[in-house]
Amino acid sequence: MYRAMRLGSISGEAAAILREADRRELLGNSLIVVGTNAMPAYEVEAQHRIGTGLDETQVFDMAWIGHLTFAGTAPSPHSGDPFWRMLKAVDSTYTVNTERNFQARNAKAYEVELLVAPSRVASMGKTDKPVPMPLPEQEWLLNGRFVDHVICARDGSAARIVAPDPRWFALHKLWMSDQEKRTALKRPKDRKQGLRLLDSIARHMPHYALDDTFAAELPDELRRYFDDWRQNSGATPPPPPAW
Repeated sequence: MYRAMRLGSISGEAAAILREADRRELLGNSLIVVGTNAMPAYEVEAQHRIGTGLDETQVFDMAWIGHLTFAGTAPSPHSGDPFWRMLKAVDSTYTVNTERNFQARNAKAYEVELLVAPSRVASMGKTDKPVPMPLPEQEWLLNGRFVDHVICARDGSAARIVAPDPRWFALHKLWMSDQEKRTALKRPKDRKQGLRLLDSIARHMPHYALDDTFAAELPDELRRYFDDWRQNSGATPPPPPAW
């Protein structure tokens, strides 16, 4: 039924990683999904199809957001290799790409990339792999309220996705679409994802307000994308409640 309705889905490889991360209590505590694979979770949140083909990707992007805690007790952030052990438990053929040491690939050439915000680097294990380069723009994806949903993978299995606040994710995608360092083939898709997601938030996710209060939180790099979208979409802040 899920496939017949053409609902957003992810690859079986990504789903396997998410299930193992969830079993190890890493998902949502230490790791979130920050790339295209987050789109199906936003569709569930919106209860609306955002766009066919916008969930297609050959790379699984995750971000390290902190260190694992059990029963309120935090172990040493530098002990062990939680991400690498988790990845190898899913597929022992994963190896680190020596040319891009933030990326791991398995024997089928499926790629997993680990990203991190500068403020969260200190919570990573010193010997954990892959080794992400701290990216200032990843700080934006720590803001707001994460979404948390179970979706269906293309192999019919289920997986839980924890992803950034859709507003910050959408604006981050629009910002990425203008970055020369970004692969040229990915930039049009980034822009389409960002615009479609903002439209969907405005129409189907009223609990994620796109108002002046939210706009005031935005850094200058993102504020212009938000202003352009509001102007071109005709979006206006919702009226105050009647009571």
